[in-house]
Amino acid sequence: MTDLALAVLLGGAFALGLLGVLSALPRWGALSLERRIGPYVRDVVPDELLPTGVLPTVGAMPVHGKRAWSRLRAWFERMLGGGDALRLRLAQAGSLQTPAGFRGRQLAWGVAGLVAGALVVVAIAVAGRMSAPAVLLPPLTAAGAALAYDMQLTGRAKARRARLADELPTTLEFLALCLSAGESLLDALRRVSSIGTGELTDELRQTVLAVHTGSPLADALGETATRLQLPGLTRAVDQIIAALEHGAPLAAVLHSQAADAREEAKRVLIEQAGQKEILMLLPLVFLILPLSVLFAIYPGLFILRLGLG
Repeated sequence: MTDLALAVLLGGAFALGLLGVLSALPRWGALSLERRIGPYVRDVVPDELLPTGVLPTVGAMPVHGKRAWSRLRAWFERMLGGGDALRLRLAQAGSLQTPAGFRGRQLAWGVAGLVAGALVVVAIAVAGRMSAPAVLLPPLTAAGAALAYDMQLTGRAKARRARLADELPTTLEFLALCLSAGESLLDALRRVSSIGTGELTDELRQTVLAVHTGSPLADALGETATRLQLPGLTRAVDQIIAALEHGAPLAAVLHSQAADAREEAKRVLIEQAGQKEILMLLPLVFLILPLSVLFAIYPGLFILRLGLG
């Protein structure tokens, strides 16, 4: 088993070195003719027929079918799913990745974890401590790496949603102030998105950009609320759209929505304080209290052991 592990290690190192040398050669590393002439024939060739990497958009199909990595990534995406739930998490995290791109990177993380686990197994075999459970290490590390990448996206989306909820009352108050000063809703959104900083102002900047490119204001606001799925923002957008349709004063609507958002933030803060209070009891119960009992009992036990009591 040791000789086999050494053979795998040395053969893998030799293969990596040989592939590196071949990729550096001009004949192997040069772009193909299709890739070189692709940008110059976009006016006569449909975009879906251009080779991969020519267009700035994602999803251009190669001329001679999918490569092995593309087929593997498509299979991985079909297995784990890349639908609306993943697209929603990417939007909430503020990522510009597509579901296919995210699954491709997750697959790359899994492959890296598999390689790392295989190297650990080889090192264990070289050290002469090979056992049957060690064979399960590569698939476990691959699954752990892929799961860690997915959990990282979930954590980013959760943290960004929290920041959006914190910025919502202030942003609504600013919009209401701009409307009270006589500006229109679009001008108020433009002013807030140009002056303000934060996650919500970045989303409003995309909304203003969508309006400038021809989308109606109500539709652009609705798309933003649907993309983020933030309850306070969804309620505010629904009230704004209803006010636009019925001619209600927008400043009063935004003031009331800002007050509701502040009350919601206060309620969430109280809930977090209650959870943190329970978490603060853990070091008190499991660290401070046992040490206090130990300091109180140990001198008596020591005296009893010496027979001085």
